[in-house]
Amino acid sequence: MADMEASAGVSGGPRTGAEADRSTRGAKGAYHHGDLRNALIEAATDLARDGGPEAVVLRAAARRVGVSPTAAYRHFAGQAELLHAVKELGQQRLTESMEAGAAVVPGSGPGPAEERVRAIGRGYLAFALAEPGLFRVAFCRDPLRMSSPDGSLDPAEEGSWAFRSFDILVQALDALVEHGRLPAERRAGAELTAWATVHGLAMLILDGPLSQLSAEQTHVVAERAFDAVIAGFTAP
Repeated sequence: MADMEASAGVSGGPRTGAEADRSTRGAKGAYHHGDLRNALIEAATDLARDGGPEAVVLRAAARRVGVSPTAAYRHFAGQAELLHAVKELGQQRLTESMEAGAAVVPGSGPGPAEERVRAIGRGYLAFALAEPGLFRVAFCRDPLRMSSPDGSLDPAEEGSWAFRSFDILVQALDALVEHGRLPAERRAGAELTAWATVHGLAMLILDGPLSQLSAEQTHVVAERAFDAVIAGFTAP
């Protein structure tokens, strides 16, 4: 678990996620500055940490900030828009945790390429365990996307954090191919296999039978899962 916590930036190093958010949040009713939109997002993020997607309610965020619902509705048309903003923040925190994991692996070549895939998985899982409420929001059903005709993102959002977190994995697997560790004919769809494995493990730990494991047992299970994924990709 120490490796996973370090990947998420919760054991030393730059503050991210909960620590960074809480350091900039004032007391309830102390809102005076001019950026009400971000203040509401910060409040909604705290609500998400406490109760996941269902807790992200615009009126509740307004109460936390100390403004009227009318003032809040000037910045968000309703709960769907606020949830989308918190979801985007959750994806940002996830991306940062994955990037922090990859950053600790020096050099290039077959060995570092494999270790970088593992480190990215550690960063992903570390964020899920450190921020379970925000992690759930990061992957909740998005009312804004569901209300669009084809369920797609607006073109302006193609550079969003959601795409960046996925791109990190894609690039890491491309590096395995580049260094001859992943056969090119098995590259297609490999990111979905890796993603499903680590995300499924995270949910089993958060909400399933693996929630009863100790920190040491969780670490062992996670490392075995990473071993299995990498061994499958790199098998002759």
